[in-house]
Amino acid sequence: MDIVQFLKPKYVLMENVCDLLKFAKGTLARYALSRLVYMNYQARLGMMAAGCYGLPQFRLRVFLWGCHPFEKLPQFPLPTHEVILKGYAPIEFERSIVGYDEGQPRALERAVVLEDIFSDLPAVTNQEDREQMKYEKDPQNEFQRYIRAPKSEMLGSTAMSANNVKTSLLYDHRPQRLSDDDYLRVCQIPKRKGANLRDLPGLVVDVNNKIQFDPTMDRVLLPSGRPLVPDWALNLWEGKTSKPFSRLWWDEIVPTVLTVPDSHSQTILHPEQDRVLTIREAARAQGFPDHYHFYGTVKQRYRQIGNAVAVSVSKALGYSLGLALLNQSGDGPLMTLPPKFSHSYKLHDPNNSSSSGVQE
Repeated sequence: MDIVQFLKPKYVLMENVCDLLKFAKGTLARYALSRLVYMNYQARLGMMAAGCYGLPQFRLRVFLWGCHPFEKLPQFPLPTHEVILKGYAPIEFERSIVGYDEGQPRALERAVVLEDIFSDLPAVTNQEDREQMKYEKDPQNEFQRYIRAPKSEMLGSTAMSANNVKTSLLYDHRPQRLSDDDYLRVCQIPKRKGANLRDLPGLVVDVNNKIQFDPTMDRVLLPSGRPLVPDWALNLWEGKTSKPFSRLWWDEIVPTVLTVPDSHSQTILHPEQDRVLTIREAARAQGFPDHYHFYGTVKQRYRQIGNAVAVSVSKALGYSLGLALLNQSGDGPLMTLPPKFSHSYKLHDPNNSSSSGVQE
């Protein structure tokens, strides 16, 4: 807010995790809003879930718009897709969730799940270290055709450079390697929906849903001499968690793409391959087109992706800002996006009802 006060930009857009609203009953968010109003800015706060805009992750985040008093305050774009719930909003700001009211007419596309975004990707192992490889399969659906489109098509450029031509090469499809012990643990996790640490031999679940060692069995050891079921796993959340070494499944979503793919505390294992999600799989879950190449170490690339605002959410907010800049947005807090917005790089021209689309 000090930076806003110094620069006095025409428009302000801020993003943060929803803990900003949970901490001290939303004191930080209320302070941010009051500072904007004190500086004579219009202000509008809302929470948007990435899954509502065509991605297979819930990822609820809070956004704060601000603008000068004589400008159009950008609206929040309404969801385009159904969403699978994997989280909750702070009760104090529940009315700030960007969505349709109960009973309000809507025409949403079905929720995007992991199978929609992963089914064309080649199988790789925990030891994969190639920076590029062939796709092997053609796009299987609308999302994959969109995400694999060359950069020139997405940007509406007629000039084709060596970096823009359509290619069969896939980049960044490699995982952060599991340790030797963790890899052996993961190999014993069944390849089925809901499988996790609790499926390893030598464990039982008591009446309180707490995992314990099976008293009728000797403790299973790995070749390293360490136990198959580590002690920390039984102590995590008092033994009631099911997240360690848990598999995602094809009809599910990721709660949130984080900066570190930690198999000890996240549901992050591939449904049918013994590894965590690759850099490219995490990037797709965030909506990054395949023409994005990430740089740095494997860990740094995961961090870049996990720290980003989901691309389809950024795109929707950018469209809203564009309408406000052109003085074409409404006065209410919400707006409706054009049809097929999330997985298209051609947008409807709001000035021409007969237009088939304009380049983004």
